[in-house]
Amino acid sequence: MKSKDLQQVVFRKYEDGDSPTKIFRDLNGSLGLAIIKRWRKMIRETGSIQLLKPPGGPRFARTMVSVRSLTKDYPISKSSVHRILREDLKLHAYKMTVEPKITEEPKTKRKKFVNWVGNNFRKEDTMRILFSDEKMFDLDAIYNSQNQRIWVASRDEADEKGGIKMKQKFSQKFMVWLGVCSEGMIPLVIFDQGTMDHARYIQKVLPIAFKYGNKTFGEYWTFQQDGAKPHIHQLTQKWCQDKFPSFIDKDHWPPNSPDLNPLDYCIWDEFAQYLSWEKVISKPTLIDELKRAV
Repeated sequence: MKSKDLQQVVFRKYEDGDSPTKIFRDLNGSLGLAIIKRWRKMIRETGSIQLLKPPGGPRFARTMVSVRSLTKDYPISKSSVHRILREDLKLHAYKMTVEPKITEEPKTKRKKFVNWVGNNFRKEDTMRILFSDEKMFDLDAIYNSQNQRIWVASRDEADEKGGIKMKQKFSQKFMVWLGVCSEGMIPLVIFDQGTMDHARYIQKVLPIAFKYGNKTFGEYWTFQQDGAKPHIHQLTQKWCQDKFPSFIDKDHWPPNSPDLNPLDYCIWDEFAQYLSWEKVISKPTLIDELKRAV
């Protein structure tokens, strides 16, 4: 996108009342946050974006595509490029974030959900929601090739010092259910044998959630579950309708909404990092470690 186009976008978003951070996110890093703030200040003071043209030719560092292409096209070292980017241009490198693609239909359902919550829940009611979710765990633990690195002199030395991640072709895995609320967590429900269908979900999970919610909150509280098949089964929905004081049914909870459930949003990741994976050598030891970590 050309500079003139970016100026028009920033100007239009300024008129719409968007904050600098929102504009920065909407542009996906095409323009620095400091530049956006400076342009907004120009608009407030002068009513337009007036940029002074630098003397001489264009600054090649500002017109580059990437560090790799710049070092290839110009007689400049990689370290010099990084120094120009960090010190002269005050830029920072950010990794691309991955988010679920939301089409128009889920967007419409999310808007309906917001309106429904606004009309049916007070602020204090949202603190009495019991959130729930399932997650698969296996013996191969959690591995991130970008973050887990070993600093050594050679690849051979890295391999000797644990630089190889061994992964089983048919790893033992099982599903874990967890419930969380503002008051704490429910003990794990572990499905270590077979899969979870609606019958097992009704038999093993819902009574535990019902007992915990009543003990924690008393007569009035709300149970949440997502759109997994065992959850939206008609018998599951009927059980929830008959037993829970209140629950978010399948017609209200919107799809592709990990930002609405604290388990999806952060707790599962924190939980997985808290496990002592070096102690996990078998299925029973993984189960013991899961129970300890809660």
